[in-house]
Amino acid sequence: MRFLRTLAVCLVATLPLPAAFAQTIDYKRLDARISRLSAEEEIVGLAVAVIDKGEISFANGYGVTERGGSPVTNETVFRWASLSKGVAATEVAILADRHQLSLTDTISAFKTSLRLPGGGETRATLEDVLSHRLGIVPNAYDTRLEDGWDAARIRRSLAKLKPLCPVGDCHTYQNVAYDAVSEIVEDVTHAPYADAVRHSVFEPLGMVTASIGRAGLQASPSWARPHSKRSRAPGPPQEKTVNDDYYRVPAAGGVNGSILDLARYARAQMGLAPDVLSDAALTMLQTPRVYTSGEQRRMSSRYRGTVRDARYGLGWRIYKYGINGDRVVGHRGAVEGYRSFILFDPDRDTGVVVLWNSSSRRPNGIGFEVMDMLYNLPPQDWMEIDPPPTGG
Repeated sequence: MRFLRTLAVCLVATLPLPAAFAQTIDYKRLDARISRLSAEEEIVGLAVAVIDKGEISFANGYGVTERGGSPVTNETVFRWASLSKGVAATEVAILADRHQLSLTDTISAFKTSLRLPGGGETRATLEDVLSHRLGIVPNAYDTRLEDGWDAARIRRSLAKLKPLCPVGDCHTYQNVAYDAVSEIVEDVTHAPYADAVRHSVFEPLGMVTASIGRAGLQASPSWARPHSKRSRAPGPPQEKTVNDDYYRVPAAGGVNGSILDLARYARAQMGLAPDVLSDAALTMLQTPRVYTSGEQRRMSSRYRGTVRDARYGLGWRIYKYGINGDRVVGHRGAVEGYRSFILFDPDRDTGVVVLWNSSSRRPNGIGFEVMDMLYNLPPQDWMEIDPPPTGG
């Protein structure tokens, strides 16, 4: 299987693409539009990379790490926020591929603090955790985490919640519950979660800036400080202090890294690092498990039908993109003062990753403008930088 994929990639690289499959990303236009966006008051710094037919063809920094600070480069480290969930799922898929665990193992088979209503931990599987199908209220007790509670204590308290649906029946996005994955990885590998991920994912993929935890972020030679503001507040976003809230759930929100490392990670998710992520592991990660109606409503409202059929795999979202319904895989992330975005077409080995250190939503539009170029769709102002049309 790996040999056939490698052969196919080589053939695509040496033969002209048919017109229906041609892909043209206008990097000059892309750079110009990102430069315009980065000059907006609500943007502090951002970094963007494009993987084009398997190669990292564009990796630039824009803006600054903090007001009056140094320029963002493609080596500047940002928080990845909820893109960390895909990293955790990747670690689990690697362990499953090595037969060190199974996705059908129940949570109670491991040493974990997760407790669910009605003893649901004896029925919920690892697959249910990674696809957010635990049957409890979305983002259960995130506020307690932000108030300083210990994550394991919160997970034990989830047993007192009223279930929304039977385990496995519905999608309700989680952070604290999802981080049971870090306990499971530690139980299986007998190593700290950060060490296990570094040995299985970061180092084999050559991710030289990637780390887990606040210390790793702040020890980086170049790192972006968090900035945020209330959505309607006047003036630029204000610098914030990096806190440990979501670092205390590392499988849900603990990863840091540069845009180059995020691009290297994205290539692996396209199947371009088979020694690290096998076809079997990628199938585990990217097979849709559950339809996500809330995500579909959000995407339809903001991107007007460009993205359809939103589903969730293991730590990854899967959509149909554009008029032809091409399959794309991605995720977004947000913690105070940071945002992140990844979206790619694994069949074309092409995608885009974005990191920024403010609370603006507009850099998400970079990803959609790149994908529109990939599919030769009419340009849209997804970054919201063009003046509104005048007249009737």
